[in-house]
Amino acid sequence: MNLETISSIPQQKDFNSHSKKLDTVEVEAMAITNIDTDMLKSQDPPETTESNTLRYDPEVITALYSKLPLKVWKRRISILWTFVLFALSLWLDKITGNATKNERKRAIWLREILTNLGPAFIKVGQALSTRPDLASPKYLDELTKLQDQLPAFPNEVAYHFIEEELGFPPEEIYTELTPNPIAAASLGQVYKGKLKTGETVAVKVQRPGLAESIALDIYILRTLAIWVHKNVQQLRSDLVGIMDEFGTRIFEEMDYTQEGRNAEKFKQLYGHLKDIYVPKIYWQYTGRRVLTMEWITGTKLTNLEAIKAKNIDAKYLIEIGVQCSLRQLLEHGFFHADPHPGNLLASPDGKLVYLDFGMMSEVKPYQRYGLLEAVVHLVNRDFDALAQDYVKLEFLTPETDLSPIIPALAGVFNNALGASVAELNFKSITDQLSALMYEYPFRVPAYYALIIRSLVTLEGIAINVDPNFKVLSKAYPYVAKRLLTDPAPELRTSLKDLLFKDGDFRWNRLENLLRNASNSDDYDISKVLNQALDFLLSERGDFIRVRLVEELINSLDLASINTFINARTKVSEWLGMKVEKTSVTTSNNPAEQKRAEHIKNIWKIVQDTPGFDAMQLLQLVPNILVKPEMQKMGQQVAGGLTQRAIARLIRQVLLSPEYSSTNGNGNGHKPKTQPQLSLPASSR
Repeated sequence: MNLETISSIPQQKDFNSHSKKLDTVEVEAMAITNIDTDMLKSQDPPETTESNTLRYDPEVITALYSKLPLKVWKRRISILWTFVLFALSLWLDKITGNATKNERKRAIWLREILTNLGPAFIKVGQALSTRPDLASPKYLDELTKLQDQLPAFPNEVAYHFIEEELGFPPEEIYTELTPNPIAAASLGQVYKGKLKTGETVAVKVQRPGLAESIALDIYILRTLAIWVHKNVQQLRSDLVGIMDEFGTRIFEEMDYTQEGRNAEKFKQLYGHLKDIYVPKIYWQYTGRRVLTMEWITGTKLTNLEAIKAKNIDAKYLIEIGVQCSLRQLLEHGFFHADPHPGNLLASPDGKLVYLDFGMMSEVKPYQRYGLLEAVVHLVNRDFDALAQDYVKLEFLTPETDLSPIIPALAGVFNNALGASVAELNFKSITDQLSALMYEYPFRVPAYYALIIRSLVTLEGIAINVDPNFKVLSKAYPYVAKRLLTDPAPELRTSLKDLLFKDGDFRWNRLENLLRNASNSDDYDISKVLNQALDFLLSERGDFIRVRLVEELINSLDLASINTFINARTKVSEWLGMKVEKTSVTTSNNPAEQKRAEHIKNIWKIVQDTPGFDAMQLLQLVPNILVKPEMQKMGQQVAGGLTQRAIARLIRQVLLSPEYSSTNGNGNGHKPKTQPQLSLPASSR
């Protein structure tokens, strides 16, 4: 197969002549990707190899279209002229005062423009359809139709593809198949059918001429990105890398066998989460251009009236979607990069159903931990460390001078954070970051662009359901859980940074983490306690043991004084000795009182957390006591208490006869009241 093959492929506008063109259409993707189609005939999930995966190759595409300048320029002029006319109409509406009157007409026109320009531009429109903060309701209403209400192609073409891919005509595979597609999307159209074994299925068939159309548009956009990279010095983002990432994902999306693998991997990683559902793939009836999967009856999350009529809580499903997205991005790294409303449905039994697994992406482990560390540094307002996070995440090169960037980050986030990170609107902060990245030498990695697209799209759906929905507010319990339970060294360090400041333990932060983590569905308090004990008794927990010994000495010393005072008071009462005034010793130090309150709250949170078992905790005690670190701690506590007792004895007996200047705990805190004992008069 040679590169020139693709140049002879006509645009599939005349579907009546499809029978003469099908063989050529089949060839077009092969010319770009060099795929061995024989390997796609297997009835089992195909092996993931380079030979049977539809692959985006920018060098091959560039080599092809660089020889076709007339074809490329014709397409460029068509795209440019279309948008110039649209922009001109908006300008005329504005100066004539008809903007409101013509808004619906312009929205329909924009939808038609994107539809006519093809799949690459339809993807842009789908993303815009989820942003009620960027487009008016009339535009959103029209752009939403790009998700599954696009023009269909003839059934004859679809049936021919089914027979080519599966080896049999549709009537020999399916007992039922709708006479017309029930939905048509950017890359294909869907029929509802029934297998001979009785299962109801969705049969997705790819559009003809798809690879050529997408390859040409990506080539044009990529050459534009190269020109911008060379000539616009102020823009440092890797636009070429972003376009290549987009090209890679959309070419994978054109390979339905890859989509099937993605669906099964997604189900394996996230299908067990509460109220998440992923449909089954029927591999025996799936090929590169045909996908047969379980039929799902559901309602779009944006169809609020229909969801409400079925007594489904749309806001709850959005929260479920946020939690699933967090696990995709920060736990396993395999994430759905195209969560528009057409791909997220509410099932009749109230579950969130994910569809369309063509466009997926991955976040590497160091990137996942880097994002979590950045959240901690943001909470701490540690902008020096946050700047370093941007280096680790490849937004900045290692040789970048961070001195002007650190105060700029402080300026952005101090204004945005306000009272709480949880109240941030995700898009508002990304907008402010975009302005910052334009001014300083940031470069946006390709993986980050898809993450932002995914999260901003999800937030757009959430805002449509609830205008006051805060993605970060719902995300923080998961982040808290990860900080408390993940044993990775990066997050152990982040937890230390969060809980300690200038050598002081911040009990309020621990209380807040535990309270938020308890709201996470899969939070395991016993795992937290076990990991906390393991960490405490490890070499890395040495700094905590030192502080804990000090806290125990202070607390036990104060408790021993109170116990002694109470016992002396009781004995005096039994002996008939006069007691002028009795009271337990307390500290007047507000910090100590606040700390005691936090400890009390923490213990209550732990007790109230689902899954907490006091008996299970007690069973750990024997094993803990034999640990050398615990025995050493015991010796240190005993030694500290002994030193306190000796020091108190010296002060009381040798240095000062009055025990009114100190509470005897070695810290110089004066007690609120002190018992004054004297013998009855008759015995003097």
